[in-house]
Order: sequence, then C-alpha cells, then structure tokens
Amino acid sequence: MTENILHTAYLAAAFLALFASAEIMFHKFNVKAEVTRKYVHLCTGLLTMLFPPLLGNHWFVLLLCGSFLVILLVSLKFKLLPSINAVERQTRGSILFPVIVYGCFLIYTFYGQFTFYYIPILILAICDPVAALVGKRWPTGEYTTFGHKKTLSGSAGFFISAVLTCLFLIVLVDGVSWGNGLIVALIVSGGTVVAEALTHKGYDNLTIPASAVLTLMALSRINLLDVGI
Repeated sequence: MTENILHTAYLAAAFLALFASAEIMFHKFNVKAEVTRKYVHLCTGLLTMLFPPLLGNHWFVLLLCGSFLVILLVSLKFKLLPSINAVERQTRGSILFPVIVYGCFLIYTFYGQFTFYYIPILILAICDPVAALVGKRWPTGEYTTFGHKKTLSGSAGFFISAVLTCLFLIVLVDGVSWGNGLIVALIVSGGTVVAEALTHKGYDNLTIPASAVLTLMALSRINLLDVGI
C-alpha cells in the first residue's frame, strides 16, 4: 500500500511537471498551442505506460485520472492552461484522455493482459500526433468526413506507425508469432485509422483506443492472440 501511494505521488508530480513545462514553452518561448498540446498528448501517453508496473490497484489509477480530469475541467472553465486549451478548433480530447486511460486499465486488470492496455494507449499517444504532423507537412489526398478535412498522407502515417507499434508489442513483447502478429497489427491498425478518420472534435481520444481494445479482445477469441478471455 505504501509503495502504491509513493508511486502515485511520483506520477502525479511527473504529470504536473509536464503541464508546467508546456506552459513554459507556450509563455516563455512562444511555442504554438497546437505544438504544446501535441507534446503533452505524447508525453502523457508515455507516462501512463508506467501505470501497470507501478500501480497495483485500479483505485490509484482512478485517483490520478480523476484528479487530472478535474484539473482539466477547471482549466477549461476558467481559461487556464493555454498550452493545452488555446487552440482554435473545438475539442474535447483532453477531457476524454484520462477517462479512456482508466477504462483501458480496468480492462487490463480484469483480463490480466498487458496488450489490452499498452496497444490502445500507445496508438493514441503516438499515431494520432503522427497523423496530424504528416498531414500538415505533406497534405496529400485531402478528403472530408462529416464536414472535417483529413488527408490520405496523414491517415497513411497513422496506419504505418500503428502497424509498427502493434508489431513491436505483440511479437517482441507478447511473443506472438510473426504471422499472427502481422495479421493482428494490420486489423487493429485498419480499425483505428478508420476511427481516427471518422471522429472529430477530440472524440478520437475515445474511439481510437476503444476500437483497438475491442478488436484485440475479438481477435483473442479466435486465437490470433495467444491469450484467452
């Protein structure tokens, strides 16, 4: 119990330091909010990778996620944390992120399968920013879904990075065969890139990991993943 409390305190301090560094980048170095927001998005996702090894109970994860959800809600109401909130587009992504992290952690603890936590969160943390950066740097193949513009280049960047992320975790970490691992990676990446393309206003922070974990659970039932649920 004491170890969990200490780890929770350390993680909370790390998250606060991350927010503080984003504010310094925004206020002192005039880094655009879109950039600092992506920076926080990526680093937050990577920090949450420490939850399974450091926190042995979902209540501590709920405490962390709930606390930061309150902070983010207050920051929106009182126009604080411009490094995260001062973007021109309307988005609910920052609010949904702690919700989906806790949800994935609950699924991981229930099934005892690390893949159900790490793949959804890492795809969200890494591949979503990759899609945005590639789409802006090489805006090729513009298309529109529900009134919002996307690019085929951005979607390709998302898909490729998702495949690589899945393969690394499934094959090298979980020990699944390369054949099954590639099939799983392609299916999960295909589902999540569709979720990213169709979802807007930050709701992809919910749909991307949700589609990933549901696909993984379905694939494990037909023995493409070497886990039983």
